[in-house]
Amino acid sequence: MFEFVRAHMRLFQGILLLLILPSFALVGMQGYTSMMGGANAGVASVDGRKITQAEWDLAQREQGDRIRRQNPTVDAKLLDTPEIKRQALDGLVNERTLQAAAAHQHFTPSIDAVNARFWNDPQFAFLRNPDGTVNKAILAAQGMTPSGFLERLRQDFALRQVTAPVETSTVAGTANAKLAFDALLQQREVQLQRFDIKDFAAKLNPSDAELEAFYKDPANVAGFQLPESAQIQYLVLDLDALKKDVSFTEEDLRKYYAENASRYGVPEERRASHILIKAERSAPAAERAKAKAKAEELLAQVRKNPASFAEVAKKNSQDEGSAVNGGDLDFFGRGAMVKEFDAAVYAMKPGEISNLVETDFGYHIIQFTGARGGEKKPFDAVRAEVEAEVRKQLAQRRYAEAAEQFGNLVYEQSDSLQPAADKLKLQVQTATVSRQPQPGAVGPLASPKLLDAVFGADALRNKRNTEAVETGPSQLVAARVTQYNPTRVPSLADVKDKVRGLLVNKLAIADAKKAGEARLAALKANAADTAGLGAAVTVSRAKPLNLTRAQLEAVLGADAAKLPAAVGVAADDGSYVVARINQLQPRDAAVIDDKRAVQQYASAWARAESQAYLAVLKSQYKAVIKVAAPASAASAP
Repeated sequence: MFEFVRAHMRLFQGILLLLILPSFALVGMQGYTSMMGGANAGVASVDGRKITQAEWDLAQREQGDRIRRQNPTVDAKLLDTPEIKRQALDGLVNERTLQAAAAHQHFTPSIDAVNARFWNDPQFAFLRNPDGTVNKAILAAQGMTPSGFLERLRQDFALRQVTAPVETSTVAGTANAKLAFDALLQQREVQLQRFDIKDFAAKLNPSDAELEAFYKDPANVAGFQLPESAQIQYLVLDLDALKKDVSFTEEDLRKYYAENASRYGVPEERRASHILIKAERSAPAAERAKAKAKAEELLAQVRKNPASFAEVAKKNSQDEGSAVNGGDLDFFGRGAMVKEFDAAVYAMKPGEISNLVETDFGYHIIQFTGARGGEKKPFDAVRAEVEAEVRKQLAQRRYAEAAEQFGNLVYEQSDSLQPAADKLKLQVQTATVSRQPQPGAVGPLASPKLLDAVFGADALRNKRNTEAVETGPSQLVAARVTQYNPTRVPSLADVKDKVRGLLVNKLAIADAKKAGEARLAALKANAADTAGLGAAVTVSRAKPLNLTRAQLEAVLGADAAKLPAAVGVAADDGSYVVARINQLQPRDAAVIDDKRAVQQYASAWARAESQAYLAVLKSQYKAVIKVAAPASAASAP
């Protein structure tokens, strides 16, 4: 019912003149960047503290990792656009601004407050084990430790204290929400007439003279121009290249296998059920004694009849999460539960019922119900994996020395890459490159640093090797230009088909617009003339049918004081659409009801006010971004 509202939340906020406060991600980068040396060029600053290129790079990687976890099939190219990179920097600046505000306002939540939030906030329920511990496995999958998570939660708590008073102060009236959503989701009955450019293009056949005139028109030259390029030879020194030439014995492989046996086994997991009688260690002695007596009574009961364990747990266990499942905790790995509980389970035999196990949460009665994993894979089954790891480690040990040799050779014998290739047993590769990475380029050929070196004056003029360029972790590349191709305009004969296509498209767009505008004028002069118009349909922002965003906004934005009314608008591809607006209809209640509309309206206002408050804080703490915004962002309204 509310899918449209959720999917079009930004549209709602645009109509309401609201902006969304970008979410921030706490990435704990200060320790990391202190080691980055040359990567410490400032790209932004907040409150006198600079944000380095290294921090920005790390924020981009963190952002990409989050997106990939949410959408594993996302196209990697979409994560490397200038807009996405800028989004990461904006988020980093927002975070630093809120950190500065939190520090100046002395927002330092206590450990007790942070713990209380973790244990009481439903959004963290998936991280809480039934026995009251933190689920380390889930944190590990996110690359975090319990202590690291607690610190991030503490920081997040402090930052939320900065904006919470603003976000929670919003009051949205029902009348205002209704007015906004009635306007936003208004429906209109329309009849459409389309003038597709393909219909006009089929009738066009420009002459050779017209093609030549279009080709020679200075306004069109850029469309035919071939960018400068260079044909290059290049060498790549990385771990993959070095792994091919390392040597080892069968004994080395078996030794590595023995020393790392835990890596080649399936970790053991155990399954258990428990009955918990709560009694915190800080509780009065009488209360603990009463709880222990109750637990001992239940222990005697289940030992007398082990088959009744699940039923007894359902009726008596004070662990609400597992009691409904007869106390079942499902499978868990070693170390996932609190120390005493974990030690007891991993010392039990299948089917066994434990003595009372005392933890910080009270008294547990545990039944060991199953196990899986724990097997060690034989050497022959993992030999290829062992060999790959040994090769990688040997290559890593050799890399520093090889990198020094590589850099010296390509510099000292700058008229050829072959000496370095022969010495280090590398393969000379070839490619054609431009100043900017080609669409779909990956690896070294996508490196702006390498391309800058290739198109440097010395490399182009003297055909000398570039210096060794670091294009990735443990990866050096050197290149040499073998042929330079300057920017040029090909002959008409070479691009005649392209010229014809561009000219036909231009003429078809003009013809479609001319025909559409003529039909629009006729319809305005005589609204009853419906010849050529399609059947009446209902459109809205929730149901745009086949209208583009611009066409839909033209239809919904047309003056409806006197109906029928007519509008015309060009499509993104140059086609033209004429619309006759017959009548207005109220918003579809199935899209969003009044109660939900008030909630969404209040939420949007809260975010807008937070955004405004953040802007004030940025000014107060002198937040400055020193790199230019992407063209699309800079030109956005």
